[in-house]
Amino acid sequence: MLKEVVMIIKMSLSILLYVSMAAILWRALKDRKMTASLRILVGIAFGVCSVFSTHYGVDYGTMMLNVRDLGPLTAGLFFDPVSGILAGLIGGIERYIAGTFWGIGSYTRVACAISTCLAGFLAALLRRFFVEKKTTNPLNAFFVGSVTEVFHMYSVFFTHRDNMEMAFFVVSECAVPMILFSGIGLAVISMVILRLSGKWSHLFRRRKPEEIRVSGRFQGWLMLTIFVFMWVTFALTYSIQTRTAFENSQKIMEKSADNLRYLAGRILSANESRGNSENNKNNENNKSNENSENSENSENNEINENRIRSMLNNLISSYQVGAYGGSFVVDSEGEVTNGKMKGAKMSEVGLTKEDLQRPDSFFTGKYFGTDVLYRIEQIRGGYKLLLEIPLSEVFWSRNILSYETALADILLFSIVYAMIYLLMQVIVVKNLNKVNDSLAKITGGDLEEVVDVRSSLEFASLSDDINETVDTLKGYISEAEHRYEKELEMARTIQLSALPKNFVFSEIREIDMFALTEPAREVGGDFYDFFFVGMNRLAIVIADVSGKGIPAALFMMRSKASIRSLAETGSSPGEIFYKVNNLLCEGNDADMFVTAWIGIVDLTTGEVCCANAGHEYPVLKRADGSYEIVMDRHGLPIAAMEEMWYTEYYLTLGPGDKLFLYTDGVPEAINENEEQYGTNRMLAALNTVMDEPMENTLFAVRNDMSSFVGKADQFDDITMLGFMLHNYVSG
Repeated sequence: MLKEVVMIIKMSLSILLYVSMAAILWRALKDRKMTASLRILVGIAFGVCSVFSTHYGVDYGTMMLNVRDLGPLTAGLFFDPVSGILAGLIGGIERYIAGTFWGIGSYTRVACAISTCLAGFLAALLRRFFVEKKTTNPLNAFFVGSVTEVFHMYSVFFTHRDNMEMAFFVVSECAVPMILFSGIGLAVISMVILRLSGKWSHLFRRRKPEEIRVSGRFQGWLMLTIFVFMWVTFALTYSIQTRTAFENSQKIMEKSADNLRYLAGRILSANESRGNSENNKNNENNKSNENSENSENSENNEINENRIRSMLNNLISSYQVGAYGGSFVVDSEGEVTNGKMKGAKMSEVGLTKEDLQRPDSFFTGKYFGTDVLYRIEQIRGGYKLLLEIPLSEVFWSRNILSYETALADILLFSIVYAMIYLLMQVIVVKNLNKVNDSLAKITGGDLEEVVDVRSSLEFASLSDDINETVDTLKGYISEAEHRYEKELEMARTIQLSALPKNFVFSEIREIDMFALTEPAREVGGDFYDFFFVGMNRLAIVIADVSGKGIPAALFMMRSKASIRSLAETGSSPGEIFYKVNNLLCEGNDADMFVTAWIGIVDLTTGEVCCANAGHEYPVLKRADGSYEIVMDRHGLPIAAMEEMWYTEYYLTLGPGDKLFLYTDGVPEAINENEEQYGTNRMLAALNTVMDEPMENTLFAVRNDMSSFVGKADQFDDITMLGFMLHNYVSG
């Protein structure tokens, strides 16, 4: 366990070298164009990292582990294809030299050198055909790093066909840690670069279906399908090979048992013939001495029996079952009577009485701590003959074939996966992107765009259908625009008709009033109004509804009617706004609001009672002065919040004084340089026509605005209202 922990720590530190190098170079080069010199610099930097991994690998028992292939993979995937190839050549060639002349991993020098060189070319190909930008998904990076090391391990088998046992030992020791850490290393580098580039998103965040690319969905299902198919195939092959290995070992043990029986029979027959011959000779020589015959025969039988036992024991002890197996005999008491471990107890061997009573001939068990396959055979006198082969030998060929097959399958299925994915990108995704690009232009308003993707029958049909749909849509749009223009023109007429146009009061000659409004669209949200609310008391209103178009026009009509109806009841400006605010807050699901200014002028005294609901400051000109802003107190816009009270204030107009009201479309008008007209320019324009009638004054300001704005589009409604008191009205 300690060996594994130390290995993990050291391999992690090796990965840190590549992560640090990638982070440093990324920070320095992410915003720079990759010139030839920079490509060479990056290639050399990561090539040196690979050389460092060769000479300072991680000691893992009898093997040296490293993550050398991370150098060319990182350089090629995240920086430049040329850098990846250069790093691979540096690391690969140096690895061969180190193995040939300095004895560093000489057994695998060819396989390692080939793997590192090809890692650079692989990274270049992936960057060219699969990686659209300088970053890649950590899962894809893990897959690339792991598969590269799979090729590395397979190269060991491929380059050592004449010594598969040693090749298997190397691969079985190195495969798992090197494949795992190469994948993890490249994934960590991918995460770091995603963080540094600001493109990081949580890897396991559940995304909505509409957020997933078709290529990503296809990639996931393709990988899952290939993974399942590969492991099902491997499991079936592994099962067959396991069964075959058992059967082959059983045949070897059966043949060995037959050979032992045959050889034992030969020994017994030879000794029996020899014993008979000696007995006959003794009988002829000792006919005269019949009294000693029985004693001599007894000695001869004992000698023969000892000789037979010795020969049988030597036979069983020396007989080899398979490459590393053997045999022994156990008596009914559980003691080894023949074999290398003669005299040992059954429990010492690793067997139990239940093992000796098994009904089947073959079973697995322990032989002095080693897992073995046993064959048991009953022989005469209660003795049992047992043959054993270590399970490592039983499954040796299976393990080699399994490793080689698994590595070959991973490489094969990776190539198939890459080819299918690439074909899918070329045949489907690329053409879908073309269709989407055209659709983006169409949805952006360019109805003259034509979809022309004809790489297959399906895409040709899709292109034709989209083009036909757009043509039909253009006809509907033209018809709808024509109808909409008529409806807007009617709405504009109705809206403008609701605004007062008669600025001359036949019964009152002491005032001069004029107003103009220009909606940014056919209909707008600005309005003005003036009306009498009593004898010689004139109400003046100007307002601006939030938003544009039909919704603003409808809200404007409702606001105008509410203000006028409440003002005609004799309410003060503050009360009018308070009641209108509560009225408009009801059912205001669209959250619209209106800024407004109201003043009720007593024409006999010039006193004006005013209230401002978030509207622009009024402009006042005294008879002997210039136009100046009146910094009055604002309340919240109407319909913004219920139960709002509005502060009233008073102005006093003398004979010759003028009042100029406007909406924010005047100071906020923008020219082609995105500069605002502003209140200072407005005041300057007003002061150039201080003595002009109000109609001339308003048109002068509008002309000055037009000169300033130039060809820039009007983005907001423009409304202005002017009022001048020539003299007080007699009561």
